[in-house]
This record gives sequence, structure tokens and C-alpha cells, in this order.
Amino acid sequence: MTETPWMASYPSFVEPELAPLPSPHLPGFIRTAADTYAETVAFTQCMPNGMNGSLTYRQIDELSDAFAAYLRESAGVQPGDRVAVQMPNCLSYPVVAFGVFKAGAVLVNTNPLYTPTEMIHQFSDSGATVLVMIDMFADRLDTVLPHTSIKTVITTRIGEFFPPVIAGVIRLVQKVWNRSLPKITVAHTPFREAIAAGKKEATPERLQSYLEGVNADTVGALQYTGGTTGVAKGAMLTHANLMSNTMQMLGITGPFLRHGAETVMTALPLYHVFAFTVNLLSFFHLGARNILIPTPRPPSNLKRAFENYEITWLTGVNTLFAALLKERWFQDSPPPHLRASAAGGMALHTSVAAQWREMVGSPIVEGYGLTETSPVLTFNPLDGTAKDGTIGIPVPSTLARCIDDDGNDVSVGEPGELVVKGPQVMAGYWNQPEETAETIRDGWLHTGDVAEMDEQGFFTIVDRKKDVIVVSGFNVYPNEIEDLIAGVDGVAEVGVIGLPDSRSGERVEAFVVSTGDGVTSEKIIAHCRKNLAGYKIPQRVTVVDELPKSPIGKILRRELRTNAVNHAQKDGS
Repeated sequence: MTETPWMASYPSFVEPELAPLPSPHLPGFIRTAADTYAETVAFTQCMPNGMNGSLTYRQIDELSDAFAAYLRESAGVQPGDRVAVQMPNCLSYPVVAFGVFKAGAVLVNTNPLYTPTEMIHQFSDSGATVLVMIDMFADRLDTVLPHTSIKTVITTRIGEFFPPVIAGVIRLVQKVWNRSLPKITVAHTPFREAIAAGKKEATPERLQSYLEGVNADTVGALQYTGGTTGVAKGAMLTHANLMSNTMQMLGITGPFLRHGAETVMTALPLYHVFAFTVNLLSFFHLGARNILIPTPRPPSNLKRAFENYEITWLTGVNTLFAALLKERWFQDSPPPHLRASAAGGMALHTSVAAQWREMVGSPIVEGYGLTETSPVLTFNPLDGTAKDGTIGIPVPSTLARCIDDDGNDVSVGEPGELVVKGPQVMAGYWNQPEETAETIRDGWLHTGDVAEMDEQGFFTIVDRKKDVIVVSGFNVYPNEIEDLIAGVDGVAEVGVIGLPDSRSGERVEAFVVSTGDGVTSEKIIAHCRKNLAGYKIPQRVTVVDELPKSPIGKILRRELRTNAVNHAQKDGS
């Protein structure tokens, strides 16, 4: 690999280039870990009240073998067929995901909170023929299935694989107290029946035959993303993409991730690519215990898991860390065993990072990636050289540049679009050759993010190209203003957008969620005046009850902007 500024910033344990992958495909990768850590607990699902169930590495391996056999022998799945999976974090998830890979099929991760319209788009676009979903949302299927190619539906329970008595209590609460179990009116197979059928067919010879023709370049998952434009597209992630990114993540963290000795809390949804690669694949390869949280909202849902397990690693987004810092129970008893926390998905505010380190007493570092890159591209070192406010340095075997609109490299410290190369870059968008050609040009993936690189090779995301606000010809980057406002006492969350303005083209507006009565628009604007050039100061600050967010807690500026424009039009302003 070409010598690059960040190589000198690598800790001594980091090899600049990846070693050859340890397996030709994901099933082999999974099987190796399962054999190595067979009797170790792999996954524990912890409910908000502390009720829990667990599966060992051996059980995960055997159950996913059975599910692979069910898909091939009973559901008629053929190599390369797409299997949609729609469930929160639960014990069924790794069984299904690994089973799909072992069947030689393609995993299509789907948000369980999707509306019927969103489900129809993703299922029909992917051409999925099988759907595995949590039974709590199966009432949508009457509307969805007629518009898709789905022939087989498998339903799973939130308490699947729990001890019978505990599973029965959870089921009773769902039925009687929460009334969260709709009547399922379409043909479907309960997950336990699918596993039972598959166990009868899962011979070693058959399991081996399912992988004929599967190699590193085979597409393993379609991970849907809005990308840099419009409607959701399926990023084709190959077995090599996902294995490479797992090894890149382990390479950049080195001894800070210990084999057979970590317990990671997975509060982010596994259907999101960040948690899928980092929490599921990386920590499984390590032989870690994975504590699955079905939903992190409210943050108190994490309390019993922190109390009952010696959590050593936590991954999350800025909003999760900020929310935990406000919880009294977390303040009173920060997790004593936490060795490090990794932030991604959105910018980690420097004020949140500082408060986290002070309260928890362990490092929190930011990384960066895209769905199209499996996802990790950069990560801050854990050896004490991390730089707050940056996304760190490229992971091994990754090249990154900042370029201008003509494709020329910009100078060190100057903003430009971040473009990248590496083994984690997707094969392309599913059935979207034009979008693929627009995003990957001359071998470089164009991220759509504006970044700067310093002399040590650390990158800072200035903002999304499409989120840049142009005020009287000057570029204003929302991330900078959000980070500043987040440091004001009493500010819980902040979103900054640009709105049309007849005088300056666009104006800056901020929306703030407060933790008490002390936050006012005047206070925030005064703080901005002390720290920002005049054209960057918000023209208006609105205190709101909540901000629109994605399922992982990322603030949705586009929705915030749409709501603000609609409100302004109604008011005639």
C-alpha cells in the first residue's frame, strides 16, 4: 500500500495491510469461532426487567445449521435467493442471519418498525422470497405480501430460546397486559417448527453442498441505505467485504479487544450495518459474550443489563451516550468494568465525549463509515492518541483522500469530498448500475461527506455535502454549530439546518431539546455570538420536545428541514 500520513499515527500493534482472510466465506468464519468457543455463552438477551435467555457458541452453530437446512430443503431457497429478516435484537437474530449465510442465500436486513409502504419497497426491490419476522408486527403482512415475491413467512417470538417459564411469562404479558400480539392471518411457520424441520435435514454433506460456488466475492447481504441520493438502495456487501471489515476493526483496536474475554452490550439494532459488523461479526469472532438489548428506548431499558453483567465494551451513537449521561441511575453507578466505548453513525459531540470520560473513567472514541463500506472506514486509536472531534485514521488496507469538485486533491487542512478505497467497499448497488457508476468512480467510492485531513492523517467530517448551508456565499457546516450548542448547560439534543432566505440565500436555524427550564434561545444565541462568525450564528433557535430521529437515534436533518418549511408556509413566513 502507498505510504500515507496516517501510517505514522498507527499504534505499534497495527499492521497497515490486512493479512489474508481466515476463511473463504462467512460460514467458515462463523464455524471457526463456534468450534473455538463452543461452550462459551455467545448471546444473552436481556429484557428491561432483567428477564433473560442465553445461547452458547455451539448452540448458535447447530441452530443456524438447522435453519440453513430448513431454508434449502423446506422453503425451497436456492443459492443467491434473498431472505428478508425483520426483527429487533433477540436470540433468534444471529441464528437466522448465520443460517442465511450457511444456506448460500443473501440476507436482507429490514427495520422492524418499517411501515407497509417501506416494507413493500424493500421486499419488492430485493426480490426476497422468504421473510423471517418478529410476530409483534405481523399484522402488516396482509397489506404487504400481495405486492412482493415472498412465498414463505417464518415468525419468531421475542422470548424465543428463553427458559420455558420465563418465555411463558413474557408471552402472557404481551398478550394480556401490553396486547402487543396481533392475530396473524397469513400462512406462516413458527420459528421453532422451522428449526425442528431443519434439524432432520441438516447433515454435514448437505450443509457443505449449500456452499458450492460460494466464495469471497459472493454477495452475502443487501444492506439498504438512502446513500447520497433519494430512495433506499441495496448495497451489495460480499462475504469478503464483511470479513475484511471485521478484521480491519480488530486490527485497528489490537490488544484493546481480547479474545474470549469481552462482554459487549448491543443496544444498537443488529439490522443496522454498524452493529451488524462491529457487534455481531467482530465480537463473535473474538469469542465475546454479546448482551442483546431489544430496544434502548427509554435508556432505563439498559439499567438491568449494566447491573447484571460485567459490560466491557459499548457501542452507540451520540444520542445514546448523551441520554445515558442524563440518567440518575447511570450517574450514581457508572459501569465499573467498561474498558472502552465506540461511537459511530453520527458525529460524537466533544462535550458528550468529555462528560463520558469524566463520569465513566474509560475511553470513548469515534469512528466513521457508510453502509456502502461494510461500514467502518476510520477509527480513532485507543492507545491515548485519539483526537476528539475527529473520526480518526483509516483502518488497515484503506486509502482515503479529500478532493475538490474537479477531482483534485485539496491541501492538508482544507475541506473536500472524502473518497475512499479498500476491501470493505461494496460491490455496488443492487440492480442500480447508474447509481453504482455515480458513486464508485475510477475505483474510488465517493462518500458525499465533506472532510478535512490534518498532517497526522486524522480526518474530520465537516458535514454532508447536501447538508452544507450556504449563507451569502459562505459555507456553514451544521456539525460545527451543533457541537458548539451541545456544550451549553441544559441542552440535551440539537439539530441545525438551513432554510431559504430572500436576503442571504439560506439562513441558519437551530432546534434544541432541553433538560430543564434554564435553556432559552437568547442564551444559546449569545453563546454562539461569542464563538462563531456572524454568518454562522442561528437566526432562530427553537426549543422543542423532541427531534426526529432514525431507528439508531441519528437526528434526521432532512425531516427537520421539511417540518420547518411546512410550518413556515402555514404561518405565511
